[in-house]
Amino acid sequence: MVDRDAAVPLYHQIYLQLRDEILSGERPFGSLLPTEQDLSNLYGVSRITARRVLNDLAMHHFVERRRRIGTCVTFRSPAKPISANIDQALDSLMALGQGTTVNVIEVAQENPPSTVAKALKLAEGEQVVRAVRVRCLDGEPLGYVVSYVPASIQAGITQLSLVRAPILTLLDEAGFHAAHAEQTIGALQADTQLAEALDIEPRAALLRISRTVYDRHGRPFLLTHAHYRSDRFHIRMDLNLPGGE
Repeated sequence: MVDRDAAVPLYHQIYLQLRDEILSGERPFGSLLPTEQDLSNLYGVSRITARRVLNDLAMHHFVERRRRIGTCVTFRSPAKPISANIDQALDSLMALGQGTTVNVIEVAQENPPSTVAKALKLAEGEQVVRAVRVRCLDGEPLGYVVSYVPASIQAGITQLSLVRAPILTLLDEAGFHAAHAEQTIGALQADTQLAEALDIEPRAALLRISRTVYDRHGRPFLLTHAHYRSDRFHIRMDLNLPGGE
């Protein structure tokens, strides 16, 4: 999660990770960040380093540190939701999957991070299937994609099946049909892991797309965080006024 050999100080690496999670909505307004001790244990750093991370986040108005309560996210995204046709969005996602190749890095069943459990509305103790892939275009890495599906869903998500089809296709084939989705798009800098996977320089610009997919009953069944190279991936939208005016 941090690169101890990088020129970027450890506290700033952790700061950037938490900041990006806040900006993307992964840590929403009002949520609590880990304590100094929790950060120290999670990243293997001293409490002094963890304290500096939280203080820097507070100094830049992402969080507020409150005695006896903890460190609370105070950042509200200025972006307003934009409604779009889910069928058109799914068509675009399927086309992306068909036009690229995929290297499946890992498929594992595990306990989810708290942010993932909250996004998927999981019960305490419920596990997820985490799938990590690198999508390539013309033989070169394009995106690093991490998806989470509740482990209770039996959708045949394996390393072999993910090579055959995008995860949305596998879920649709298993009877889990997308009715609507929430998506946020932001920018971040590549950490060492992402830089190595995408064959780019550390701290290079990335486009981060986070998407939660719901069924017709409003239940979330897929959470995906995709990190795309900004030099190879661009978002194009066709905007039409009602009535063709």
